[in-house]
Amino acid sequence: MDFRTDMAVERRDLYRKANNIEDEIDGVECNAEDLEDIKITRVNITNEQGAKALQKPIGTYITIDVKKINNIAVEKEDKIVEVLAQEITKIVDKHIQKQEEIMIVGLGNLHSTPDSLGSRVVNEVEITRHIKIYLPQYIDENTRSISAISPGVLGTTGIESAEIIRGIVDKVKPKMILAIDSLCSKNVSRINKSIQISDTGIVPGGGVGNARDELSEKSLGIPVIAIRCANCCGNGFYYK
Repeated sequence: MDFRTDMAVERRDLYRKANNIEDEIDGVECNAEDLEDIKITRVNITNEQGAKALQKPIGTYITIDVKKINNIAVEKEDKIVEVLAQEITKIVDKHIQKQEEIMIVGLGNLHSTPDSLGSRVVNEVEITRHIKIYLPQYIDENTRSISAISPGVLGTTGIESAEIIRGIVDKVKPKMILAIDSLCSKNVSRINKSIQISDTGIVPGGGVGNARDELSEKSLGIPVIAIRCANCCGNGFYYK
């Protein structure tokens, strides 16, 4: 199938519909949880047959869908943040220890609105690595070491993001990467409402047919958790 989406849950639905599958796809497990205005869908690809069907690597894909986000109350916003933080914490804790260093990578083009999410997030991150190294007396010893980088895009740097990140990882030696990026959805109704978290790394541009070098444990030697928000649609719609 020609999937025009990065979302594992959409690929599962499309594959089942195209192949008239009423039960679950072999090698794919899926369960959903409703929390009032938030729906959490967990898709686990467990073997090569499932990976081939969805054209996604074996691993875990968690989708958080927020309903009625345009009219949501402030307290509901706090609940969304809490749910997202809990899901990120659980998937991070599966792969590294509590105090091991994380590097946050903000992917995308700051000057292109639908592709600027990663760069914008990096500007809001509380960085601690330099404090732990140079001013440890001013920070709680249990604080995790956090560094961050926004490598830009090939068109403005002339360098693949994966090449930049590989060089930094070799020097800084974090234990994990959290890669923040925009996400391509098949359904325009998901724009700004759906977040996917996965532990399989990321292929920037893969959802819109412009795949770059992958960022993954295979290519970098450390776990890569991708946190991505639906900002564009495979049918040609973009958030502006």
